[in-house]
Order: sequence, then structure tokens, then C-alpha cells
Amino acid sequence: MLTFNYKFLLLAAGIVMSSCEKLVEIDSPIDSITSAEVFSTDEQAKAAMAGVYTRMINGEDGRGTARTLFSAGLATVLGGFSADELNVVNTADVTGFFSFNTNKVLRNNGMSPGIWSSAYTAIYGANAVVEGIAASTSSALSETARKKLTAEAKFVRALSYFYLVNFFGDVPLALTVDFNQTRNASRASVPDVYKQIISDLKAAQAGLPPENTNAAGERIYPDSWAATALLARVYLYTGDHVNAFKQSGTVIANTERFRLEPDLLNTFLKTSKEAIIQFRVNQASVSATGNATPEGFFLIPTTNGSNPPFYHVAYYLPQDLINIFEPDDKRFTSWIGFSPVNITGSPKYFPFKYKTGAHNRVMGGVPTEYYMVLRLAEQYLIRAEAAAKGASSLSDAIDDLNVIRNRAGVGSLPHSLNQQQVIDAIEKERRLELFMEWGHRWFDLKRTGRATNVLSEYVIKQPWEGDYQLLYPIPETELEAGPNLIPNPGYY
Repeated sequence: MLTFNYKFLLLAAGIVMSSCEKLVEIDSPIDSITSAEVFSTDEQAKAAMAGVYTRMINGEDGRGTARTLFSAGLATVLGGFSADELNVVNTADVTGFFSFNTNKVLRNNGMSPGIWSSAYTAIYGANAVVEGIAASTSSALSETARKKLTAEAKFVRALSYFYLVNFFGDVPLALTVDFNQTRNASRASVPDVYKQIISDLKAAQAGLPPENTNAAGERIYPDSWAATALLARVYLYTGDHVNAFKQSGTVIANTERFRLEPDLLNTFLKTSKEAIIQFRVNQASVSATGNATPEGFFLIPTTNGSNPPFYHVAYYLPQDLINIFEPDDKRFTSWIGFSPVNITGSPKYFPFKYKTGAHNRVMGGVPTEYYMVLRLAEQYLIRAEAAAKGASSLSDAIDDLNVIRNRAGVGSLPHSLNQQQVIDAIEKERRLELFMEWGHRWFDLKRTGRATNVLSEYVIKQPWEGDYQLLYPIPETELEAGPNLIPNPGYY
């Protein structure tokens, strides 16, 4: 049984009641709103889908945080701790992050269930939109809106399932809001989940327009390019290198819409030309994050009183990550912060891709950064890996790597590298380019079979207890309520 269903059946009905766009007010009580009412016009259907997005980044009450939502920083944070790219200061660990840092996660931990619950909340929101639009007979709901919003919902469902399957392995496939169909759900296999993800992304590709922005031209809704970019990643993860090469190449070729930002400091701005899709943060002053992204607010050390800047370090980058940056790499100077004097008693480096945090956020202020979901640099790295693994030539793979390296200010790799050297270089560039973004490093280590060898040698993770640590435990509340759910191995 998926226990969050009870709450979401009400949320799905009243999903238009909160949104990052202007909302349509409905006088009926939330628990009596029908699909016909919620999806009777284009504006109402649009507001319902906007409500899904705002819950993904801002949470149910507008106070979304990187501690609670997979789509607002929790995937980055837990993935960073579980891999080899983020450490926690013991004295600051009041919520269980240290167990992820050591890969000694308990089955009843209080953090990984946030991935599960927030992803399924997004899935049920998407399902509500798909089913609500399909059930609506209103002539005021246009065919154009039906097609586009259904495709948006399927993109969200695919994105959410991608993170569920990579954190938990086999997971229930919930493709409806009908409680009678989901209450006894069992876990679908990883291949079956990926099959559904690919199906949803192909539908999103076909149904989304090539440009899907708001009036300000912001890339805060998925378009056909976002579906293509995520599909390229999924093909790479499932070993379909030919299609990964093709899909990523299609995105890269759209030079009129996307380009790498020459100045790395512009990469994560809301105006970034590198952005394929971003989530817009709450612009109301209802949360302590103010105009910061939840991830920036969480990861950037705070400063107060007469203390030096970034004094209160709670989470920091490990030295072995710092050591692999080449001397002239602009990613080091642009995306990593330094705290020479802090509560730990020794200098520390911290993630600084987002520049607005607790130290400088403005309550109710206009954000300069939106939360990056997909960006162009990853597509070059996907195409490079696909090429190196047989979809094209090693020369093509090296060319794509050099695009990323040259943007970072480091020299080109020679075309004399053999296949293993190219694959090793790709792993390194993915680690440097995508560090502390959405769990990329954690997933890369697992999908390439490198996790055990790399992490078992990592000092803080010793002794390595077993490969069961590469998946998170299914939340206990779900196991207790679901007669057909079984725990992940090692968490019995």
C-alpha cells in the first residue's frame, strides 16, 4: 500500500488551490472538487499542473527544503553524502546525515523517506492531471492544452521515477490516483520501471512544444527538448548507447536555444542559456530560504555576528575531490567556496554553484537563481560516453570532452587516448562538472559498477559492510502498510 495516497486523493482534487502561477479560485470545498470542475478550462488545467511544479520545489506549504524534497535538493544532499563528494561535520549532524556519509543507513532513518514521499507526491500529482484531463468533457478545455499538459505531467512522472529507481531499486509503479488499484501494489522491477520512464518521455517528446516558457521567457516548464535530454540520460543508464548518442546530439545541435555559458558564474542563473529546464523558487516571503534556492540555502555555510564569512560550516567537500581539479580549472574558482576559519578548526571547501544562501538571502526578494534540473553540459558528457562505448568514435568522444574542458579553462585531451583512458576521462569530467548536482556521482558509481571499489576505500565509509548499502531502505511505514512490499536486502 502506498500510504501517502489518502492525503494525495485530497490534494489531487484541490491541486489548483496553490500554484506558482495566478490561481483560479474555486468555491467548492477541496474534498468535493471533481475532475470536471478542476479541468474545465485551459487556465484551470494549467493551474493544476503549476501546482505540481510548485510542490516539487516549494513543498506543500511553500516552505520546501533540501531536507525534505527530492526535487529541491534532497537528491543532491543524500547522493553527495552516499558518494564521495560531501562530508558532514559530526557536531552538526542532528538529523541523521552522518549515517549516509558512512553508508551505514538504518532502515528506520528519517531522511531517505523524504525522497520516496516527495517523488510519489509528484507522481500522484502528475497522475491527477493526466486522468483529470482525460475525464474532462468540457469544450472550454482545448485540445492544445490537453496535449501539452498531459505531456508535461508525463515528463514529471518520468523524472520522479528516475530518482526513485536509482535510490531504491525496484519500486511500485503507480500510474493512477485510484486507491483501489494502488493499495496492494508490489515492487516493479528496475527494467520495468525504466520501460515506463521511456514510454512517458517519448509521449512527452511528442506532446510538448519545442518552446514552453512563461511570459518572461523563463525555462520553468518542460518542453520537447527537456524530454529529449532526460531520455538521453535514461538511454545511457540502460546501456542503449546508440539512442543516448542520438538524443543528446539532437539537444546539442539546437545552438539557437542552448549554449554553454562562457562565464561559469552565469551557469545557474535564472537567465542561463545552458538551462534546459529549471524550477522556479517561491518568490513569497513565507519561508526562511527567502530568494535562495533550497539547495543553496542548505549547503552554503552561514555567517552571523562578528564571525568570519562562512564560519558555520556544517557540510564540506572532501579533499580528494579538491585534489583532482587541474590548476587552471575555472570550475574550482567559480563553483567552490572556501572557509579558512570556521567552527571545525580547519579550512574547509564547500559547494558554491548557487551563490544565494542563508548568508545573503532576502526575504521576499526577487531570486537571481532558479533550481537547475537539466543543463546542456550533461548532454555533452552523455554523448561522449555513448560514443566511447560504441555509438561513435573515440575521436568524437574526446571532442565532446574537450568542449567541457575548454569551457572550464583546461587544456584539450589528445586524440591518442585508448578506450579505457577515454572512459576514465569521462568519469573524471562528470565528477568535476556535475559534482553536487542531483546525485550524479552516486548514480554514476553504481551504474558503472565502480561503487564498491571506490567507496570501500573511502576512509569515512570503512568498514564497507556490503553492496546492500548501494540502495536505500524502503520506508518502514510503506512496508508496514503494504502487504505486497518487501524490504531491500540488508534491511530486514
